[in-house]
Amino acid sequence: MAAQQDNNSSPDSSSTAADTAGQIDLNPAIAIERIDSWLDGLVRLLPNIVVAIIVFIVFWMLAKLVKRVIKRTTESRGRTNLGEVLGGFFKAAILVFGGLIAATIVVPTLNPGDLVAGLGVSSVAIGFAFKDILQNWLAGLLILLRQPFEVGDQIEVNGFEGTVDHIETRATIMKTYDGQKVVIPNSDIYTNAVTVKTGFDFRRSQYDIGIGYGDDVEEAQKIILDVLKDVKDVETDPAPQALPWDLAASWVTIRARWWTNSHKADVVGVRADVIMKMKRALDKAGIDMPYETQVHLFHDQTEDRDGQPGEQREGWPAPADREVKPRYKAIEESTGKKSSTRRKKPAKTGS
Repeated sequence: MAAQQDNNSSPDSSSTAADTAGQIDLNPAIAIERIDSWLDGLVRLLPNIVVAIIVFIVFWMLAKLVKRVIKRTTESRGRTNLGEVLGGFFKAAILVFGGLIAATIVVPTLNPGDLVAGLGVSSVAIGFAFKDILQNWLAGLLILLRQPFEVGDQIEVNGFEGTVDHIETRATIMKTYDGQKVVIPNSDIYTNAVTVKTGFDFRRSQYDIGIGYGDDVEEAQKIILDVLKDVKDVETDPAPQALPWDLAASWVTIRARWWTNSHKADVVGVRADVIMKMKRALDKAGIDMPYETQVHLFHDQTEDRDGQPGEQREGWPAPADREVKPRYKAIEESTGKKSSTRRKKPAKTGS
C-alpha cells in the first residue's frame, strides 16, 4: 500500500519540481549585491579617476598653450593660416596622448601599445574611408609650408580666377572678381597648375590694332607709343612697345605691349584707358582701322589667257591697252582650224 501511495504521489511531486525550476528568481538581494560590488569597485577606482581627470586637464591646458604659442609665432611672421593648422594638429596630438595616459591610470592593466596594435586593421579601414579628407589636409599643410601663394594673392586654377581669401586644412577659399565664393579642395590645387597673377609686382598686357595697308606703319607705331607713354600707371621700365605683328587679310597688325601693376583692377583700368586713347589718336591722325573684307571674283574662263600664271585676270576688268579675245578665237588664229571649244549653235528643228 505504501508503495502504491508513493507511486500515486510521484506525478504531483515531479510537477511541483518542474514549476519550481521554471520560475524566475526575483530575489532583490542578488541585484543589491551586484550593485554593491560595482560601487565598491568605483570607490576603489575613484582616486585613479580623480588623478586621471587631473592629468587630462593638465594635458588639455598644455595643448592650448602649445597652440597659442604656435599661432603667435606664425602670426609674427605673417603666416596666420599655417599657425592655425599646425596649432590644431599639435593640440589634437597632445590631447590624444593625454587621453591614453589618463586611460592607463584608470585601468592600470591597459597597455597603450596593445591598443594601438588593435587599431591597426581598423586604421586601414578608416584611412580608406577618410582618404580624400586626409589627402586634402596634407595638401593644405604643404601649401601653407611651401607658400606657392598667400592670402590676398590673385590666382587662377581649374578655370576659376580670383583673390585668395582663406587657406583651410581642407580647402582654399577664393573670392572671384564678380563677388562669388569658390571653395577649391587643396588636393586639386596641389596637383594642378596654378597661375599666380600677383606673383610678381608687374604684369604685361597687350592689344592688337589693325591699320590699313595704305597707311604708314611707322607713323602708326609712333602714335601708339606716344599714347602708351601718356597713359597713367603704364610703367616706363620695362618700356612700352608697338611692334608690327602680322600681315592679315584686310589690315596690318600692330601689337601694343605695356606693363602695369599686377593686380586685376589696375590691369583692367589701364587697358580700357589705352584702347580709348589709341582709338582717338589714330582717328585724329587719319589712320584707317578697316573692317575685315572679302572679295569674291567670278569669270567664265573663256579668255585666251585663262590658266596662264601671271596672265589670268581673275575677274578684274581688262586693261584698256590689251585686246581680250575669247579662247576659241585665239586657238583658231594660232592653228588655222576651227576650235572644238566654240559654242555650237543649237540645231533647228522643224515644226
